[in-house]
Amino acid sequence: MKAYRLPNSGNCSPRSPPSSPRSRSRSPRYRHRPPTKSLKPDPKSLAQRLAWFLLSVLLQRQGLVLFAPLLYISTMLFYMGTLSFDPVLVVDHVHAPGSVYKSPKLYAKVRSDMDSDNSSGDAVSTIWKHSYKGGEWRPCIKKSSEGLPESNGYIFIEANGGLNQQRTSICNAVAVAGYLNATLVIPNFHFHSIWRDPSKFGDIYDEEYFIKTLESDVRIVKTVPGYIMERFDYNMSNVYNFRIKAWSSIHYYKNTVLPKLLEEKFIRISPFANRLSFDSPPAVQRLRCLANYQALRFSNPILTLGETLVARMKERSTNNNGKYVSVHLRFEEDMVAFSCCLYDGGKQEKIDMDAARERGWKGKFTKPGRIILPELIRLNGSCPLTPLEVGLMLRGMGFGRNTNIYLASGRIYDSERYMAPLLEMFPLLQTKETLASAEELAPFQNYSSRMAAIDYTVCLHSEGFVTTQGGNFLQLLLGHRRYLHGGHSRTIRPDKRKLALLFDNPNIGWKNFKRQMLNMRANSVSKGFQLKRPNDSIYSFPCPDCMCKANKSEDSRTSSAT
Repeated sequence: MKAYRLPNSGNCSPRSPPSSPRSRSRSPRYRHRPPTKSLKPDPKSLAQRLAWFLLSVLLQRQGLVLFAPLLYISTMLFYMGTLSFDPVLVVDHVHAPGSVYKSPKLYAKVRSDMDSDNSSGDAVSTIWKHSYKGGEWRPCIKKSSEGLPESNGYIFIEANGGLNQQRTSICNAVAVAGYLNATLVIPNFHFHSIWRDPSKFGDIYDEEYFIKTLESDVRIVKTVPGYIMERFDYNMSNVYNFRIKAWSSIHYYKNTVLPKLLEEKFIRISPFANRLSFDSPPAVQRLRCLANYQALRFSNPILTLGETLVARMKERSTNNNGKYVSVHLRFEEDMVAFSCCLYDGGKQEKIDMDAARERGWKGKFTKPGRIILPELIRLNGSCPLTPLEVGLMLRGMGFGRNTNIYLASGRIYDSERYMAPLLEMFPLLQTKETLASAEELAPFQNYSSRMAAIDYTVCLHSEGFVTTQGGNFLQLLLGHRRYLHGGHSRTIRPDKRKLALLFDNPNIGWKNFKRQMLNMRANSVSKGFQLKRPNDSIYSFPCPDCMCKANKSEDSRTSSAT
């Protein structure tokens, strides 16, 4: 945006500045002359006095330069109606590009050209074609072949958060227990007011398989023995609880937690989410890998339904050789409310969002002094994408209307209105609710973590995964897909700041918009292979801690086998 500039005087300035009134009064020519009547009208108000003062100053030498700020203020007063003049200028607020939701206008403009575009084939069959030129990675997690020494005591942790945050807590607990040579009690899941899921470990994961897979590396029990609990009057609140800082190093556990464990023989750590640093010795990382990628398997009811939905998606994708694309859409009411972004729902949207914020985060968004800037949030790429925006993005990236899409999501806000354009662009779109019968979903219906686990399974086995918002679901799935697909995530992560600018321009034209989307897709594909760097999560970047680079002979054997 160009800055405002004051107009220069040009040729309107007098050839020589007028003499000072003070010097004129001292001149003999004016000393005895009778006073003349002033031409100025008598000032009647403070505002008018100010205006006349400014006018007289401007006639003096360098007045324009010296009093430019005052000129600006008086001009603003004039236009705001402070002075007694009739004309009033109304200046509309100018929105920064990308700060306002204009996607429906873009869709209306490009829809015809988009529907008639047959310039390229469906991306689902070719998107990863050149992704493995640099070679592949393979899982290489080794289990211990040595027996376990005598246990130093029992550790009980409380995993808080949703499904995926709980998963990282479980893996970290396995790593800590193994490093301290402790016995891990099956983790307890904390009931959260947002997720409202009372599920226990065995409802989400296969307990027996978990214990059996880790038996050579970490002792795991379902309950604490009675003779231990007797010492604490069978009351868990009597057990010493560590309040550990987030991202603590494994050395803290060794130097601080272990001595207390040896003394008490039973300790609690609550809460436990994010209580272990991502950067740890190889022995700790190996246990994390083993727990996440091998020991944690969903419970039989979840696994059975999840695999059934995967099979049904592949059956419906015969036009693409059984390949489908999964999309994680975060446009639930609580997500939209928490973002504080504005869309096109008007007064009703405001009522809904205010109620949702108060219901989920009582008083957090109405604290005195809190400033919320929706336009800046959108410009920063932090607003959840609407179903319409996801559809535009995918069509621009080369996914045709015949692409089979699995939509992983909770209940979409105002779904009838917001989902309509996405279904127009992708009529073959499916969700767990459309793939499964009501009877099949009934056992999971009121459990958010179990429903999320079903989505996780279908997304994990899709040909391509598209994310629309950050979060633990994305981070866990990125790593798991890398583990299954030779080190490549096969995931599209859009640049949401750039998207905000593109969606803001209804006149961009379909060809230009599509070119921008294809570039964005190519950038995502190029970042599929990434090694873990310091402070990166091992659950998102399993190479090189959980995977090894495959040599050329292994690559050739893999390619010939497929």
